[in-house]
Amino acid sequence: MKNNAYLPYISAATTSLIFGLSFLFSKLALEIVDPITLISFRFLTAFLVMTFLIITKVIKVNYRNKPLRLLFLLALSQPVTYFLFETYGIKLSSSSEAGLMISLIPIVVTLFAAVFLKEKPSLYQGLSILISICGVFIIILMNNVSSETSSFWGTILLFGAVISASVFNILSRKLSYKFTPLELTYFMMFMGALFFNVISIFNHVINNTLDTYFQPLKNINFITSILYLGILSSIIAFFLINFTLSKIEASKSAIFANLSTIVSVFAGVLILKENFYFYHLIGSFLILAGVWGTNFFGRKKIKLT
Repeated sequence: MKNNAYLPYISAATTSLIFGLSFLFSKLALEIVDPITLISFRFLTAFLVMTFLIITKVIKVNYRNKPLRLLFLLALSQPVTYFLFETYGIKLSSSSEAGLMISLIPIVVTLFAAVFLKEKPSLYQGLSILISICGVFIIILMNNVSSETSSFWGTILLFGAVISASVFNILSRKLSYKFTPLELTYFMMFMGALFFNVISIFNHVINNTLDTYFQPLKNINFITSILYLGILSSIIAFFLINFTLSKIEASKSAIFANLSTIVSVFAGVLILKENFYFYHLIGSFLILAGVWGTNFFGRKKIKLT
């Protein structure tokens, strides 16, 4: 029983490690293809792999007599809007900065809990939230006056991803009483594959390049990125996060975004040789300090109704 109690936390930590490296693989793939092509192949790969596992009865899903309308809302927040914001945000910024922005998810989850679940943060939580927001503004303002490839709009798009991920955390937690983690994950992969591939095909038709649809698969770096993003960072990571959210509160699960931040920053700096300036250090310290404070001083749990 003690081991089982630790499973959600091990699951959350593993998810964060996978997500942390996903920024690196996304950045590498975006040097080869446009954002929509990357997302479409990512979720097509995930959907086909999961479908194969269902057909071969390795995994099971059952959607009969279950509230599918709520599933559409879940899939709209994650993966549809989240990956639109995240992928374009990464394209306009750096891998390490993307990780820093994503660390704001626990803050926004706390704010959403206050608004939608009527749970107001304590005074110290409020101060912690302000500290994190100050960290974000430092990065945004300094990026605008620096010569980096990062941009104001890249940061804004990444913040849109934070909002989408926070909505997903709340919805997944609520739906965990109606669906298994596998059912949530499979539906998300289906919607991601359908939505992004329809857009990708439409773009190819408009540009009269439909015959080049599978051309990116000739690039070994693209295939490597897609396998990581489609299998590890989509199927496995989303299954783990849905499992985690079925066992512990959304606010507790979201705090593990901190680990993703650390992994993504180190991967960006050490592997992609991205610049990491002093103001990034200050901003990231404030963001992480605020996230820690928000959860440390949080005494109320998210109440599901």
